[in-house]
Amino acid sequence: MIRFDTVDFTYKNGREPVLSACSFTVPRGARVRLAGPSGCGKTTVLRLIMGLERPRRGKVLLPAGATISAVFQEDRLIPSCTVFENVALFSDAERAARILDALGLAEKKDAGISDLSGGMKRRTALARALAHPSDILLLDEAFTGLDRETKENAIRITLQEAAERTLISVTHDDNEAALLCTETISLAGSREKEARKENF
Repeated sequence: MIRFDTVDFTYKNGREPVLSACSFTVPRGARVRLAGPSGCGKTTVLRLIMGLERPRRGKVLLPAGATISAVFQEDRLIPSCTVFENVALFSDAERAARILDALGLAEKKDAGISDLSGGMKRRTALARALAHPSDILLLDEAFTGLDRETKENAIRITLQEAAERTLISVTHDDNEAALLCTETISLAGSREKEARKENF
């Protein structure tokens, strides 16, 4: 279970709080979409879960020993490594190769990152997150720039690979959220909510 307990957060030099008394619970294995207007703190919530930021007040509670993988808004790939090396960075070779093939990147596994299109870079970043056998998967606009067919396949593979994981996504695409079968947590007003775990 992931729990935000009355979390306040303000970035350094920020005048207004990004999160104010933010409280919600995500049960283990749930699929959740963070929703709200730009600037309401969706990406900040993900950064707090990853430990990249710390709350000014309140607590962010994660399961003991939980591992996390993430797709950021930026691809954050290592330019000096091949596609396969990027994906196998936190995984074994067999799993990395299988996921690359599923995402249509098998023929690009030995290519350099600079040789990829924007959509291929996005899928490589996704493949790296999926290949890492984490407990929690965070997706921040993970499918941006993909055409409909490629996006639907990428979401299908994501659901397969994350079947036992807690999944939290940020997306402005309602159809994408529907394909991910997510419950919604609204951050507008930092109201307390609890995501319901469904039988998918």
